[in-house]
Amino acid sequence: MQRLRSARSGAKMSRRLSFYILVGLATVFIFFLALNQHYNNYIEHRLQPIISDAELRSRHVKIQQTYTSYIRGTADDATQYEIQDVIQQQRRSIEIEMDGYAYTNGSNLDDFVMEKGGRPLRSIILTSWRSGSTFLGEVINAHPATYYHYEPLLDFGIIQVRGSPLAEMALQNIEALLKCNYTNMEHYLNFGKLHVWLFNHNSPLWKQCQMHKSICWDPRFLNSFCRLFPFQSMKVVRLRLRLVEKLLAQESLGVKVVLLVRDPRGSLQSRSHRDWCPTEPDCSDPALLCADLVSDFKAAKKFSKKYPQNFRIVRYEDLSVDPYEYVKDLYKFYGLDLHPNIKRYLDTHTKTDYGAVSSTFRNSKAAPFHWRTDLDFEEVQEIQDACSVAMQLWGYVQAVNATHQKYFNPITNFSLDHPVDVNDIF
Repeated sequence: MQRLRSARSGAKMSRRLSFYILVGLATVFIFFLALNQHYNNYIEHRLQPIISDAELRSRHVKIQQTYTSYIRGTADDATQYEIQDVIQQQRRSIEIEMDGYAYTNGSNLDDFVMEKGGRPLRSIILTSWRSGSTFLGEVINAHPATYYHYEPLLDFGIIQVRGSPLAEMALQNIEALLKCNYTNMEHYLNFGKLHVWLFNHNSPLWKQCQMHKSICWDPRFLNSFCRLFPFQSMKVVRLRLRLVEKLLAQESLGVKVVLLVRDPRGSLQSRSHRDWCPTEPDCSDPALLCADLVSDFKAAKKFSKKYPQNFRIVRYEDLSVDPYEYVKDLYKFYGLDLHPNIKRYLDTHTKTDYGAVSSTFRNSKAAPFHWRTDLDFEEVQEIQDACSVAMQLWGYVQAVNATHQKYFNPITNFSLDHPVDVNDIF
């Protein structure tokens, strides 16, 4: 037993000695390593030229810039992957949506898709505030594979663009959007970030924006996404018709323009329910509205002869009274098949009133004529005094008194051959 204890004690001392030897060797190694590093730093310091503080700061900045660029590059790569993934999914979705579509003249989907070298069918609804453009715009937007440019001049404010200097900027923006070019549209896009209705009327785009918020306002995404769609529609309420000739004259653009006209009494009655309108003359002044209607009549008379294949007039009252027939004729003008989606939209949106003042669910036969009971005859008389020429040109009958106002038919036929007793605006 004593011998066993001695053996165990000797083994412990041996392990302890080995441990101390290893610690000692490690200490010596670290000492020589530190000495060598110090010596090398000293020699390096003696051999290098003196570096100023400015140069040191410059080197620090370069290092930081390189690091930042690396981080940004990584984020940008991730964004590009996300964009490509969304584009691929949407491309496939459109192909499925358009499968079996009844094209005319032997055309196919590729003929209308910009990314495939085709030319989309581009349409513009041009009117003024509260003239039925939301309803008609949604009728067009109900067509499958449609990319809807809702109010492209929304960021201009509550104004009417009638000439320079705003006309050039407005037309530039409209043309850029019709060509799916968001690259230099910073003001428009920044406005949209705070006013979601700029995009939320565009169903396929807004769906992706809700799922991919980081790319929603990225021009790279918008350019590519927009170019997938064979049908490009737009509604404009801030630009007068005569200025649109610059777009109509471009054969390569192939844009089709529909002028939507409404009785000024109906427009102004509807505008009175908007808190943004009464303080803005371009929105609330009957004289300005009706001067625009006269100007639009003159332009319409010219365009109907010069661009008969690309220009059409629709009165809101006619559309409302017989929506199926007018929409059918409108789609014929576009050269499009009256898709079942369109009939479905009309079936659900023209029978009964539902929702707030901006709702498109309306009894269409009654909607244009609410002004007859909502406005006092004194208000109607004020509008008629300022609008007699415009109303005569566009076929709107004047109310004679308060009783007559409530029951009469305020529309009659109009003709573009009507002589216009105003100074030539061209």
